[in-house]
Amino acid sequence: MDHHLQSVLMPIAVLGTLSVGIVLIIKTLTEYFLRKKMVEKGLVGDDAGELLRKQVENKYAALKWGLIILFGGLGLMIIEMIPFDSSSTLPYGVLATSLSLGFLLYFGLVQKMNKDGN
Repeated sequence: MDHHLQSVLMPIAVLGTLSVGIVLIIKTLTEYFLRKKMVEKGLVGDDAGELLRKQVENKYAALKWGLIILFGGLGLMIIEMIPFDSSSTLPYGVLATSLSLGFLLYFGLVQKMNKDGN
């Protein structure tokens, strides 16, 4: 991999990983505090169940991340095989396109699964 491209992608990967970690920690803490307040207010049973059911849980999250990582990896392999100039934006376009294809495939699969399930 070109040294310039590596010097650009490394900070993006580190900041992305750090950001995802911070978001997950904050989400976990806020859900914990919400549940704790609900118990303190006496909202257990049907009331609590109704409030918690309003939070939509993505049952296809593993499929989504699997497809995104798969297509991201395929995009990186394609970038490695294509010769390009070091000042070219081709690698960014290939990676963005491959990730977008992963998202579109995920969207299509979920639409099909929901249609078949209903």
